[in-house]
Amino acid sequence: MKKLAWLALVPLVAMAGIRDDYAQQWPLALSRDDGGAYRVVLNRDVYRQLRSATLEDLDVVNADGIPLASSLFGPEQPLAQAANAVEVPWFPLPRGNDGQPSNISSISEIASDGSLRRVEMANATAPGDGDEYLIDISRLREPVSALRFEWKAEQPSFEHAYQVAASDDLKTWRTVQTNGRLIQLENVQLERAGQRISDNRIELDSVQAKYLRVLPVGNDRRGLQLTRVLAELPERVAAPEWQWEELPAQRVQEAGVEYYEFEVQGRFPFQVADVSLPGNSANEWMLKSRDDPKAEWQFAAAPWLTYQVEGAGAANRSAPQTLDGTSRHRYWRLFSKQPLQGQLPTLKLGYRPEVVVFLAQGQPPYALLAGSARARRAEAPLPQLVEALRRERGNDWQPSPAYLGQAQALAGEAALKPAPPKRDWKNWLLWALLVGGALLVAGFAFSLLRNKPAVK
Repeated sequence: MKKLAWLALVPLVAMAGIRDDYAQQWPLALSRDDGGAYRVVLNRDVYRQLRSATLEDLDVVNADGIPLASSLFGPEQPLAQAANAVEVPWFPLPRGNDGQPSNISSISEIASDGSLRRVEMANATAPGDGDEYLIDISRLREPVSALRFEWKAEQPSFEHAYQVAASDDLKTWRTVQTNGRLIQLENVQLERAGQRISDNRIELDSVQAKYLRVLPVGNDRRGLQLTRVLAELPERVAAPEWQWEELPAQRVQEAGVEYYEFEVQGRFPFQVADVSLPGNSANEWMLKSRDDPKAEWQFAAAPWLTYQVEGAGAANRSAPQTLDGTSRHRYWRLFSKQPLQGQLPTLKLGYRPEVVVFLAQGQPPYALLAGSARARRAEAPLPQLVEALRRERGNDWQPSPAYLGQAQALAGEAALKPAPPKRDWKNWLLWALLVGGALLVAGFAFSLLRNKPAVK
C-alpha cells in the first residue's frame, strides 16, 4: 500500500516541477479571496521575459505548482474588460459610549497585504449597535469612484446622510465626502405600484486609500441591515493608453543603401510605430520586420511622413503610424527617404497590454510564470466557463482584478535554452542488441577456434 501511495504522488511531483521550466514568476495579489475568476494585466517585464511568438510560455499556477485554467485576451475583448465594481470587506463599527464616533484602537488580525480580518474597538457598546462602517479597499490598485451598498429586502424605510473619510493607517483620516445619502422610501401609493425610491450609492472623487470610514451625520443613527458593499472603479476605457518601447538605432550601410536596424527584447503585441529625431524634423519612413535573422524582411508599415515642430511655447508632432496588423517580431529595419546627416533615429513601437484570465483552483498564493523554451500553456475554454458564472452571478459580472507582484527568479537562463533532442531509445536498444549479438557470435567462434583439434 505504501508503494502505491508513493506512486500516486508521482504525477503531483511532476506537476509541481513546472516552475523549473520557467525563467521567472510574479506572485499575484487578489482583490478579493472569493472572486472565482481573475484578470491580470501583463506589464513590460512579463513581455520582455517571453520567448514564444504565440505567448504559450505564459502560465498561471497555484501554491502546489499546478497549472490553472487560463487564457490570453486582447484588451478590446469583452472578457478582458475591467469590472465596474468589486465587492470589498466591510466591518460595522458601533458608536462609542459617549455617543461620538468610535476610535479604532487596534487590529487583532491583519494579513501581510494590509487587508483587515477583524477590528477591535476601544470604546464600543454592543456589536449589534453599529451605525458606522469601516470599508477595506487595501487590495485595490485603482481609485474608487463610488461606494455601492446593498441591504436586506426587509430593511425599513430610511433616509440617512453620511460623510466618508479615508486613511492609510487607521489613525489619520481625511474627509473625502461630506454629503453622501442613502435612501429607501416607501409609501402606500408606491407600494400599490410595487415601486420604491432608492439610492444606494455614495459618490467619491477617485479616492486612492487603504481604508474608508462611513459615518452618519445628524441625530438619526440607526444602523442598516447591510448584506454587502461594492467599490465602484473608474469607467471602463474603450481604448487603453499606448505603452511604448523605445529602441536605439544601429546604422547599417550595404550596397550603397543606408538603413537602421533595431532589436526587441520580448514578445510585445505591437500595433503602431513612431520615429523621433532630435529637434525639429520632417521625414518620410518605411518600416520592415522579421522574427528570425535568416527570414525574409516583411513590410510592417507603408511609407509615412513624420514631423516635429517646437517653438513659441508649443509643440506639434505627427500621429503614430498603424502597422499592418499586430506584430511580435524581434527584428526591425527602418529606411529614411532623406539623409539624416549623422543623426540616429529612435524607433518607438506601441502596444496595449493584454490580459490573462484564470480560474482560482487549488490553494493560493497564485503566480504568473513566464519565459520558457520548452513549457507550453494548455488553453482552457474560459469564455464558456465565465458565461456559466455569469448565469449564476448576473450578466454584469466580470473577473475580479489580480495584480502582479515583484518578479522572482526561477530557472533563469536555463529555462530559455531548448531542451536537448530526445534520443530514440528504440534504435539505441536495437543497436545494442545487434552489437551484443555480434559479440556473442564472435565469442562462440573464438571459442570454437580455440577448441578445434589439431590436424594430423
